[in-house]
Amino acid sequence: MSSDKRVVRGQALHAAIAFAVFPVQVAAERTNRTGTNSVPGSAPGRKWRQRLSRIAACARPAPLLAYDYRCHFLSVRTMQNDMPRMKRARGLHGETPSGSARADRMTIPGTSTVDDIARMANVSTKTVSRVINKSPLVNTDTRDRILALMAALRDPRGSRAPAAAASRRKLIGLVYDNPTAHYVIEIQRSVLDALKGSGFELVVHPCDSNRSDYVDGVRRFTLQHKLHGLVLIPRVSEDELLATALRETGCRYVRVASIPLDDPMRTVLTRDRQAGMEAAHHLMSLGHRRLGVITGPRRYRSSIERAEGFAQHLAVNDVGLSSKCVYLGGYTFESGVAGAEYLLAQTPRPTAIFACNDEMAAGIYKVAMRLGLSIPEDLSVVGYDDSPLACQLSPGLTTIHLPVSDVGRLAVQSLLGRPTAERAASAMPGLQAAVTPRLTIRDSTGVPAGGASEVY
Repeated sequence: MSSDKRVVRGQALHAAIAFAVFPVQVAAERTNRTGTNSVPGSAPGRKWRQRLSRIAACARPAPLLAYDYRCHFLSVRTMQNDMPRMKRARGLHGETPSGSARADRMTIPGTSTVDDIARMANVSTKTVSRVINKSPLVNTDTRDRILALMAALRDPRGSRAPAAAASRRKLIGLVYDNPTAHYVIEIQRSVLDALKGSGFELVVHPCDSNRSDYVDGVRRFTLQHKLHGLVLIPRVSEDELLATALRETGCRYVRVASIPLDDPMRTVLTRDRQAGMEAAHHLMSLGHRRLGVITGPRRYRSSIERAEGFAQHLAVNDVGLSSKCVYLGGYTFESGVAGAEYLLAQTPRPTAIFACNDEMAAGIYKVAMRLGLSIPEDLSVVGYDDSPLACQLSPGLTTIHLPVSDVGRLAVQSLLGRPTAERAASAMPGLQAAVTPRLTIRDSTGVPAGGASEVY
């Protein structure tokens, strides 16, 4: 049973006993004075006092409750016997705490406590307590950082951001609007793994970035849960209006994006353009010259970077990619089917197709099978993400592997280890958290049937 429940039960039980026995106690005292029993059918006053003492002993509540309730109903002698216990209760409940106990419960003017200061300074609560108590066991740099933070929180003229941060709970939010279920799940798993042992928990907020009020929804989500920070993944990470709104609330955030969109300490780069170039290089090295691309939605910067990186590498090597070789997909299986139908209907048809995610690549498999085309003999296919689907397809899908576990780890480090990271960034202005995608070659790519073809 929790302490709160015990306290409530103690209050109710003792109050009931006290009101029940109070008239009997008065009668017993009258019996003691007059020598007669004024309560019909009752024992002499001495027995009533003994019985009352036994009841009180059995129903004795928590120490503080003993002071609050029993002083009204028990005799002066009983209260005097309980006085040492009541004094201890007052000490336990903070009337005259001393030393570290006083420091542990100290509240900085405003809304911040020792726990808040420790979290913001990236130190333990014990270290903050030592600073408050002027202990010599704290090094100078740490002491100065904590004192400066406490001074900023005390100053009503200063920024509201530190005070707002001090009221945050130990929660990290994940905001997403992404049609690729595997990517979202893997991001959640990687963030949870990175949070293990930190005392922080993860809450998620799916949203529809097409709605005009979605930014307000994310703001309400942040303020309602008093989040310590947010991890934003494409496509919401690419929205500058959302980033501006979060800065106004004083909430930390990290944007997972394909290009630098913000301060380096607020961004984890995924280098999608480089990955698109690697996919093009692989297909060209096999001899493919007639190539097609199924992109993601244009409003996703990652889609633009992957497709442009692919086209850029082809152009550098004097291989053209006309507009009829590019199909605008939607990061879904259905759009992959539609894109493959469009590209494979061209004359001459491409010998290789790059799909900007694995789900669309699976749609290409379906169309190739329906048309009687063999993979990779008649058509080579490259995907992106290296999801479990890539190994489930037959033949296995050659795809770009994105180290999502590193993405989550870097995002959490940026949110929870910001003081250390900021010092490193100031020492190295070019420092940028980033992951490097790599090509995973399986069985869906090979040499074209007729060898290297003419430029398409």
